[in-house]
Amino acid sequence: MTHGHDILHMMEGNSYHSKSELVDAIIGRWGSEETFHTCSAEGMTAAEIVDFLDERGKFMDTPDGGFTVNISRVCNH
Repeated sequence: MTHGHDILHMMEGNSYHSKSELVDAIIGRWGSEETFHTCSAEGMTAAEIVDFLDERGKFMDTPDGGFTVNISRVCNH
């Protein structure tokens, strides 16, 4: 199981133009069978963790019309 922080750190310096593009990048890195967890939830698919992180304000817009990690919203524990 991979922690959501790993996804956020993977996003640093990268811009994604859609949630599906981010999901594809996550699957490309960890595989389609990987499940993800955070401090408050577990057993999520790549698509579910992307929605989970988005709902918690972990992403910010980029000048190219995409989005990336909002590093100020990443907890440090």
